[in-house]
Amino acid sequence: MASKLLQLQSKACQASQFVAKHGTSYYKQLLEQNKQYIQEPATVEKCNELSKQLFYTRLASIPARYDAFWKELDAVKNLWKNRQEVKVEDAGIAALFGLECFAWYCAGEIVGRGFTFTGYHV
Repeated sequence: MASKLLQLQSKACQASQFVAKHGTSYYKQLLEQNKQYIQEPATVEKCNELSKQLFYTRLASIPARYDAFWKELDAVKNLWKNRQEVKVEDAGIAALFGLECFAWYCAGEIVGRGFTFTGYHV
């Protein structure tokens, strides 16, 4: 147990040294590459305005997403009606998609419990 703790401490030290050495240059490079998205001057009022723009833009996109949802649902209904014509490849893809959704659900449950499998903290 103590050796694992020392290994973890050593790796954390190496990571912090790497960040200290390369973090500033990465930060500057990231800002330079994305300077078209930076709002000048960065005031509280401008941040509030951008926040409201994002909120109301997303709110305005609900009807289009609603229509897209119903089109997708109609496509699934049509596929279900003609299920005898479904290819094995399509059924396999659908099964893999369902399995992936279930796996993400399980992973979320494990993370939500604090990375424990039983739900009990030791």
